Amino acid sequence: MNPQNSCHRGRFAPSPTGRMHLGNVYCALLSYLSVKSKGGDWVLRIEDLDPQRSKPDFARWIEDDLHWLGLDWDEGGSKGGLYAPYYQSERSDYYAFLFEKIKEQTYPCFCRRADLLAASAPHASDGRVLYAGTCKNLSTEQINLKMQTQKPAIRLQVPHQNVSFVDGLYGLQSIDLQDFYGDFVLRRTDGTYAYQLAVVADDAAMHITEVLRGNDLLSSTPAQLYLYNLLGLQAPSFTHVPLLMSSKSGERLSKRDGSLSMEALRARGIMPEQIWGMIAHRIGLLSKEEPISAKDLIPLYDVNKLPKQNITVYSE
Repeated sequence: MNPQNSCHRGRFAPSPTGRMHLGNVYCALLSYLSVKSKGGDWVLRIEDLDPQRSKPDFARWIEDDLHWLGLDWDEGGSKGGLYAPYYQSERSDYYAFLFEKIKEQTYPCFCRRADLLAASAPHASDGRVLYAGTCKNLSTEQINLKMQTQKPAIRLQVPHQNVSFVDGLYGLQSIDLQDFYGDFVLRRTDGTYAYQLAVVADDAAMHITEVLRGNDLLSSTPAQLYLYNLLGLQAPSFTHVPLLMSSKSGERLSKRDGSLSMEALRARGIMPEQIWGMIAHRIGLLSKEEPISAKDLIPLYDVNKLPKQNITVYSE
């Protein structure tokens, strides 16, 4: 399908920091089903912003696993497309262009992580550290002096402002930007643009109309919506889905759950249809667990069938 003719565009945006695991492919499946059920295009974007952890081999493995699973994307990755490049590491010039548009609303921050942890700012229950604004009112002289010995991160000044949106699964959400985030980083000390800016820039540039992702990112959405508005960009709709949780650790699946990595699953002879059948049953798309292809699940997809609670899966 030509992206210019499709009014529905979704994306899967993995980070190439290791082999995908069951939690990754579960989110990929739901993103794929959501946009394909509307007759739209599915885009693969490689979020390789972190130069220390992202590796080209991992990106190739992601594509190989997606092909094996039957999740074929319309554009992106090594396939390319109208809105190339689809690797964030190649898109820094565009991030810099957008950054300049809001630069006057930013300031340099010289606080190191240890400083942030020791600050008097409140700590959220999920481990977030709210920035206390330590560097917000530094004078020009103070900034110049600090610049002689260290490079700053760049933070966006965030107002006390409620941002609300209706999530496709969890309904109405509303967060006060300053109370929840504080002034957040747009560019790191190493010059790398932060996730919040990059994801907004890329979804707008690639004309993404819907974002489906794990509910661990639900709370980041208001900050992104604020950036869309600040930059004058069109925001997509958002749907956040429950996470797959490890029975062993009680935490969300990660690369530490090696028994559920794609490498391990494929080595054990488990077929894609078995994986999709298990997932589809657990999330309410199938009444019983039975093998099924990703394409055969498209007409069965209904966001209203999805559970809101996280789902525990067995891991060794």
